[in-house]
Amino acid sequence: MVQNMPPTDRIRDHAGQGATTVAAHRTRRRLRADQARQLADLLRRQLLTGGFPSGTLPHESALATDYRASRNTVRQALDLLRAEGLVERLPGVGTVVVAEKYPHGLDRLMGLAETLHEHGHVTNEVRNLGPVPAPAPVADRLHVPPGADVLYIERLRRLGGIPLSLDLTYVPLDLGTALLGADLENNDVFRLLETVTGRRLGHAEITLEAVTADAHSAAVLEAPRGAAVLMLERLTHLDDGRPVDLEFIRFRGDRISMSGLLHRSR
Repeated sequence: MVQNMPPTDRIRDHAGQGATTVAAHRTRRRLRADQARQLADLLRRQLLTGGFPSGTLPHESALATDYRASRNTVRQALDLLRAEGLVERLPGVGTVVVAEKYPHGLDRLMGLAETLHEHGHVTNEVRNLGPVPAPAPVADRLHVPPGADVLYIERLRRLGGIPLSLDLTYVPLDLGTALLGADLENNDVFRLLETVTGRRLGHAEITLEAVTADAHSAAVLEAPRGAAVLMLERLTHLDDGRPVDLEFIRFRGDRISMSGLLHRSR
């Protein structure tokens, strides 16, 4: 019957079969990519929580068995983790963990040094410090008159010499003046503010999003230009409600993981 079909119909029929084959191949490829991404998420969690104490991941065949995945899916998942800079393939050794992400909690109001004290000493390179006229959004959020001077602090923060974050901080000048002579290289601003005011910090409003690293941020953080960084915007208040610290913190996403304990409200 096929031979009796007009030539144009035979061409359409053949093309249709070819299109079906291509579509099926694309579907299989997409499914494998989805599975690889799912596996990478599971492995990443283990990497970040010390699930591989030896620092070396199991062989691909073992991972395939453990996670009921194909070897190709395992390879793609490891490729994703390698692209993130978390693992590397070493000849004769296997896939090893080459980077560590440090946990930063979002459910407690703490400075970076307080958060990471178990992992080492956080140091601050003060790159800029001094009074500046408050931009309108800063003045509004810190409850100071428009154009009034505020203390501006720019710090590069390192853990064990590794750049972690670039912090841009605005503090009302009546409090900021006392910080000018303080040891900002070895102390969190949070701790200094509590000392200066004699009050405890109360609460903070935060926004977390991924942004593209500009040329300046990338150079300072030693990150690839155009890489995604985690931007934490935080407005911190004293326990009496006064806003005293507005920060824009750019974290290297490959070195910090954000976590918290959330409760469902009724």
